[in-house]
Amino acid sequence: MGETFQAPRGFHDILGSDLKKFRKITSTVRDLLRRYNFEEIITPVVEFAKVFERSIGEATDIVGKEMFVFPDRKGRLLALRPEGTAGVVRAYIQNKLYALRPYHKLFYEGPMFRYERPQTGRYRQFHQIGAEVFGIADPHADAELLKLVSDILSELNIEAVLEINSLGCKVCRPAYREALLEFLQGVAPNLCKDCIDRKERNPLRVLDCKVQTCQEAVREAPKMVDFLCDDCRKHYEKLKEYLKALEVPFRENYNLVRGLDYYTRTVFEAVSPKLGSAIIAGGRYDYLVEEFGGPPTPALGFAVGVERLMLLVEEPQRDYELFFVIPFGEVHAYALKVADTLRKKGKVVEFSYRRGGLKKQLEFADKIRADYAVIIGEDELKEGVVTLKDMRTGEQKKVKPEEI
Repeated sequence: MGETFQAPRGFHDILGSDLKKFRKITSTVRDLLRRYNFEEIITPVVEFAKVFERSIGEATDIVGKEMFVFPDRKGRLLALRPEGTAGVVRAYIQNKLYALRPYHKLFYEGPMFRYERPQTGRYRQFHQIGAEVFGIADPHADAELLKLVSDILSELNIEAVLEINSLGCKVCRPAYREALLEFLQGVAPNLCKDCIDRKERNPLRVLDCKVQTCQEAVREAPKMVDFLCDDCRKHYEKLKEYLKALEVPFRENYNLVRGLDYYTRTVFEAVSPKLGSAIIAGGRYDYLVEEFGGPPTPALGFAVGVERLMLLVEEPQRDYELFFVIPFGEVHAYALKVADTLRKKGKVVEFSYRRGGLKKQLEFADKIRADYAVIIGEDELKEGVVTLKDMRTGEQKKVKPEEI
């Protein structure tokens, strides 16, 4: 044997049972997005690295440690997208969608790439479905988006806790940042090395650290909700009012900040108790379009981590019947025509390419979980019929192909 190859670490094949779960998740989410009247957008897998540095923030782990960055032939730095929002914002501005109508509801689906340590449900190539809303500042948009998240969890029968928080805006966040920084200076000896660095550049990120000692150190940290300006407070209170009206259960988590710099006001995560991590997350980013050179545009969105949901959903049951066509003797032309007739009627058909007696053929039909065996020999050819065998009951009868 020659050299054998394997996928790079952190990259994986999706097939068999996992692929069925993958398709169940993506089709369910896409169907719900259609019901909420979101339009699909497909953005490139590769963007200029500056797109992510500017949107996500240079002080974040994603930009600092996890992006796949490489130069093109002119020396310009490109990056495999680590998340979807930045590319959609770039496309929104580049294609002047803001000039077409007052607001847009877009969604995307595809692979993302982060050079992080592979672990359960986390890969270096992973898949997300994300939804973005541009042009609506009112909290009813936040509530509707959270209802959509709740519907996704319900349709997929996934247990998760929806956590929410407000990060304020440019008016009220600076005072909170100063209060938080002062608090962090006092607990600095208990912070990890990364958080010692973070607290100067982006102190809110310390609240998002998953290291146990850091979580304990910030347990009594100041809360952003205590610093909200009047507009942000009204927005947050209205959001909670709307969620209660929609009967969407939620829990406030005052340390929830999310890992990306662009968030403002509402942030949220659907956290799986089974995994102990977020499986759907998002929030508002009201300044990002403007920072990208577009007009001032309020915006919000979320992303679904498909691989993580695959750990929580059950394999779907097959929703169709499988017909297995078995030819014996010089009947292949007729058998192929029978298979074609069944497919035109919308049936799912597998044609037997194996040689062997009826017993072996039926054993193979069982192996592929066929519901019916369509047996065709010389007698069936002469009569213009097939022998249809129900693999579940053993009952069989001769019928015309078009009558199946």
